Amino acid sequence: MKKSGIVAALLGLLCVFGSFSTFAADTAKVYWTTSGMFGPFDIRGLIPALPVEKSRQITIPVSMWIIDHPKGLVVFDTGNNVAIIDNCKGYWAPGNCDFLKPSQKREDVIDMQLKKLGYSADKVKVVVSSHSHLDHIGNIQMFPNAIHVLQKKELYQAWFPEKFQGRTSPGSFVMADIANAREFNYLELAGDYDLFGDGSIMIYSTPGHTQGHQSMKVKTGSSGTIIISQDAVWMQENLDGYPAGLNYSVQDYSASVNRLKMMRDLEGAQLFMAHDGEQYAAKGGRWYK
Repeated sequence: MKKSGIVAALLGLLCVFGSFSTFAADTAKVYWTTSGMFGPFDIRGLIPALPVEKSRQITIPVSMWIIDHPKGLVVFDTGNNVAIIDNCKGYWAPGNCDFLKPSQKREDVIDMQLKKLGYSADKVKVVVSSHSHLDHIGNIQMFPNAIHVLQKKELYQAWFPEKFQGRTSPGSFVMADIANAREFNYLELAGDYDLFGDGSIMIYSTPGHTQGHQSMKVKTGSSGTIIISQDAVWMQENLDGYPAGLNYSVQDYSASVNRLKMMRDLEGAQLFMAHDGEQYAAKGGRWYK
């Protein structure tokens, strides 16, 4: 009986460790890409608080993320609408085209980026939109069958933007981006959310840039924990204390920046910013597994 008990206990431990190993292997892998580039233009056009002596010309990525998870394929932000390739001033307000100078090509659009990596848009299970500005939600209509995850406040913001941010031209919201997406399947959040219930992909409410902005944290295997700020942090200068120039609340914006910085430091994570050209040049266009 004693031997049988020992054998049963060992088998039980093997089952536990086997389950743990299986769970540990179920981590995400993440690809950082861009929906073309913006620029060049003076950095102070985005960060007016930056002193004149720190002014410089920048070219910045329009960051999108493809996340291959055992429970489903996830896209985090869908970039600029495909229409701006041939008709920027007809689709966006002229002021946006003239200042941002988008260089998007057809191969940069999210459906083609997925195809390049061996996926297809119709296989995407979840689309998470950080917020509803023109360079982040532009191609949401390419994913009619996905579950779309946004903060509920941001859905309101998308349908009826803050006046200073785009209810009138040339704002940062483009109603045509979401005009045919009203009946999509939305998971409407009111704060933080564990996407697959296992801690591998966490969505965090990071308001400030817009009312319902959200960021993401992903646990990978060998690359460790990745924090994807999107427009909660545009670039290094924001981390250095110079706030972005387009926020509904600088107070909420600063709190969100500090939250992400503390998470980065406490967890030893990498923090990836939406529009930092130097960071993308060093770390973009690759997998994090």
